[in-house]
Amino acid sequence: MIENTEQQKKYERNTFVFLTVFLAPILAVAIVGGYGFMIWISQMFLVGPPTS
Repeated sequence: MIENTEQQKKYERNTFVFLTVFLAPILAVAIVGGYGFMIWISQMFLVGPPTS
């Protein structure tokens, strides 16, 4: 039981580190970049650049 608990803690720690160090920043950049790309393409082909 103690050995299983230690394995579980190690697994949870590694999962947390992976999510916070790798996955969250990659997803943030991908989402913001994808949104920017979508706006850029729509301005080129559909609505044109914003005017003031």
